[in-house]
Formats: sequence, structure tokens, C-alpha cells
Amino acid sequence: MKSFPFAVAFFLVTLLSCSRKEKTAPPIVATLDDHFRIEYPAQEPGAAVLIMKGDSIVFAKGYGLADLKTKAPITTKTLFNLGSISKTFVASAILILQERGKLSVEDSLLKYFPAFKNKAIARQVKIKHLLTHSSGLADNRRVNSDTAFYLTAKDAENWYPETQLDSLSFAPGSQFEYSNPAYNGLALIVEQASGQKWQTFVKENIFDPAGMTNSTITDGPHPEQGVSHGYVLHHGQWIEDDYGEEPTFPAAGNGGVWSSVEELMRYEQAFQHAKFLTAESIREARTIKTYPQWKSADKPFIGWPWFITQHDSVTLIGHPGSQGGFLTNYVTVPEKKIFFVILSNAPREAYEMEATTSFVLEELKKRDWLK
Repeated sequence: MKSFPFAVAFFLVTLLSCSRKEKTAPPIVATLDDHFRIEYPAQEPGAAVLIMKGDSIVFAKGYGLADLKTKAPITTKTLFNLGSISKTFVASAILILQERGKLSVEDSLLKYFPAFKNKAIARQVKIKHLLTHSSGLADNRRVNSDTAFYLTAKDAENWYPETQLDSLSFAPGSQFEYSNPAYNGLALIVEQASGQKWQTFVKENIFDPAGMTNSTITDGPHPEQGVSHGYVLHHGQWIEDDYGEEPTFPAAGNGGVWSSVEELMRYEQAFQHAKFLTAESIREARTIKTYPQWKSADKPFIGWPWFITQHDSVTLIGHPGSQGGFLTNYVTVPEKKIFFVILSNAPREAYEMEATTSFVLEELKKRDWLK
């Protein structure tokens, strides 16, 4: 993208002059493009980035390769595994079913999983606790000792160990502990309440209304064609790390959605225009959930299940993701009508996505877009 639909000029006051002199900031397109060209070399796995202000795309571009074998380049239409951004689709499906009277976030797990080994646990834990990672259900999966099993295990197999717990790690609603199996369980609840595969329910009730025509959801192996592959750097060589290499990758409820930066833009626009949830449900989803029994020194920061944080004086609402060789981040600044998404198929260092996100925010701040 070489043009840019609206001004990004800012003004500096020259103290040695009695008049104000105008100075134009470097165009954001050029600044971001220069940065990402260095960050994601053309012949390596890379990333796609999209930034929207209001209803206008101000930056959208792909860098690097989607597949090292075919040398297919990454574009803004390339499908990436979203990792935990997928959880927002599962949560939205739960809220759609609640609007239709098919379930309630106050329902206990015993209603949906009567075979829980400890019935008292199933009575205490509610859907809302799974949504907010505050259930007290420890991750009971034996991934390291049974890697071969978890290379193909789907949602039901990843959720089952949770139903065999003898006790809770903490009282539901009293603290935060991130849980992938919780979202495998939520996906299974969507299936029970809707009478459909949860992947089908999301397609018909979220993808289709939002216009996400190419997005898809894992149901076992990842799509063989039309998607990027995930990679990790090992002893100086890029090796594939997705389906078949990464345990729990087929477990879709916690990280099975595949989409592009363009289609995630449509997803966010669907929230803004209340296309598949009411405005009230969306406000509820993007509000921090608090519980009277909260015991942790850390303050709650999770909605259903959006991460809600402060950056300087503005509120950020979004969700990060990481799975195998994929690293992602979805960020909105509602009060400034800004949205951006970064999808990568090769993490290069531990804090890469945090650093990249901070870089984008800093460039927006330089242009007074966050004031």
C-alpha cells in the first residue's frame, strides 16, 4: 500500500520563533513497512499486519513466506492458525446461544457433563468460570507423558481429563489461571446446546454474518492447502511446527480457528455493527468480569474472554494467541476507533509479539491517534 487516506501530520512548536512551523511526521505506511521488512525477511516465515482507523484501512501487508516448500508468499488473505484468538469465537458462540435461551453462563458443568467423577466440582463450576479462566480446574492432561495421543486428540479427548479431577486448585471465581482445556469444554457445550458440530455453528452464525468466507476451523488435521504453515527456529534452521509436530494442535476449541488479517477485520466490524450478537451482549463480553469471592492480589482483567488492559490513557481490548509456530495478536482501541491485527507463522524470540505490538502502538501514539 503506497497511499494513505487521511492526514497523519502533527505540529511542533518552535520555541525560538514567534510563529508556529508545521512539520510532517514520516508516513505511517513507510515507517511500518521499513520496520516489518527487516523484522520478517522475504525468504523466511513471516507475518501479515493490518491496521484500521474508523472504517478505513491505513496499513495492510504481508511479509515472508507462508510455506517454505512451495515458497508461497504471505499476503493479507493468507490463513494463519489464530491460536487463542480462537477462544473469542467459542465465547461468542456461547453468548449467541444464551441470547436464544439455549443456555446460561450461570449453568453449572453438571448440566452438560453428568459423568464428572466429582459431582461437587461439577456443581460449583459454571460456564462463566470457564469463560474467564477462573474455574479452579487444573490442567489434568498428561501431554508430556502421552505425546503420541495428544498429537491427534480433539476437544473431547482434551476435556476428558478435567472431568476426572478429584479436587479444585482454588474456589471458582476466586483467581485467574489460564486454561486451554476450559475452551475445549466450552466447545462441547456449544455442540450440546446447538445440536450441531461447534465448527458448523460458528461458520453459520459468526463467519457467514461477518463475511468471513475463507476462514475455517480445525476438526482434526489442519487444512492441507490454502493455509500457512507454522515454523520454529531450531539450531539455525526453520522446522515445521503445527499439525503432526505440536501436541494438542488438533484440539480446536482452544486454538482451532484459521483466518486472515482481512477476515479478522470483518470479524471486528461485525462486532462494531452487532451483526451476530446484540450490542448489549457485546458490551457485556468486553467488560471485565468480577466475582465477590475474588481472593487474588491481581485484579481481574478478563471479559468473555477478551483481555482488557490500559495503555497510557486508553483502553485496549483484544486477545493474543500462540500455538506451535504461530504467534498472533488482535487489538482494538474502541474509544479511538482503532483496530489492528498481527498474524505470524514463526516466532523469533520470546517477547516478539509484545515488542511488535508495542511498536505499532508507539507509531500510533506519535501521530496523536491515541490521544
